[in-house]
Amino acid sequence: MNRLCIAIAAGLAIIAAPAIAQTYPAKPIRLVAPFPPGGSIDVVGRLLAAKLSESVGQQIVVDNRSGASGILGTEAVMNAAPDGYTILINTIPFVTNQFLMPRVPYDPLRDFVQISLVASSPAFVTVHPSVPVHSIKELIALAKSKPGQLNYSSAGVGTNPHIAGELFNLLAGVDIVAVQYKGGGPADTAVLAGEVAATFGNVSQETAYVKGGRLRALAVTSAKRIPAMPELPTVAEAGVPGYEFETWFVVCAPKGTPRSVVDTLNSHIRKVMTPADQVKAYEERGVTVIASSPEEAVKHLENEQKKWGRVIKERGIKAE
Repeated sequence: MNRLCIAIAAGLAIIAAPAIAQTYPAKPIRLVAPFPPGGSIDVVGRLLAAKLSESVGQQIVVDNRSGASGILGTEAVMNAAPDGYTILINTIPFVTNQFLMPRVPYDPLRDFVQISLVASSPAFVTVHPSVPVHSIKELIALAKSKPGQLNYSSAGVGTNPHIAGELFNLLAGVDIVAVQYKGGGPADTAVLAGEVAATFGNVSQETAYVKGGRLRALAVTSAKRIPAMPELPTVAEAGVPGYEFETWFVVCAPKGTPRSVVDTLNSHIRKVMTPADQVKAYEERGVTVIASSPEEAVKHLENEQKKWGRVIKERGIKAE
């Protein structure tokens, strides 16, 4: 009897798959960004959602479900119905939380199916205009003259600014103290208000502040200078040899989501992100379009999981 039920279920799944492909999406899709508005995930998610809505013919609704360095929103997607109507956009904490937190309820590879690695982007090293430094070397000198007295804002434990900031501390031999906020937006607000001296915010969310003179950018964290601000040196060029930090943005769905749905979404993501005008629009925000296949996204996450697990352990980066 059990074997018969299994056989019937398998047969129904085979029949249903083409039907899902033909009708999907039949209603709005929720794109969960597990951090507050204003951060890099929110910025990239909303840029993508606007064009994706036009392409799929249904509204893509960005849902900011923040908390616990992205864990709450990520877990909500993991537990959602695997039907393609609740999907996730995430970044480095997706793979670093498990090395920093005592308990993480998901595994990015075991509990999700990857749809596309959509883009990558570096961060700026920025300071409030009142901070008397205009270069990385001057920031290092100031930090060394005041060990433990300078603060930088972070989007939460294990988030991009936290990892970028702690790598800077370790490679530059300084002690700029992380102050944790509930997302990239609040972290930016803190440095804009002068509550902290510096931050390591993503280029996509900080370019307007820098160009408007509200923040002073000292360097960019990528290996090469960026088209959005070619005059700005890299951190390595500016005085910290070997420093490099660049984040990425992946779109995924709960485990069990049909491959037909994954392929449909991947196709639309590639369609809306890869035209020359869109590549340029992202570049102007400091974002590099990738729009990978699902398989490439899986491979990337596997590599990042190994890389950051090793870096966090070797460099002693802590959750506290």
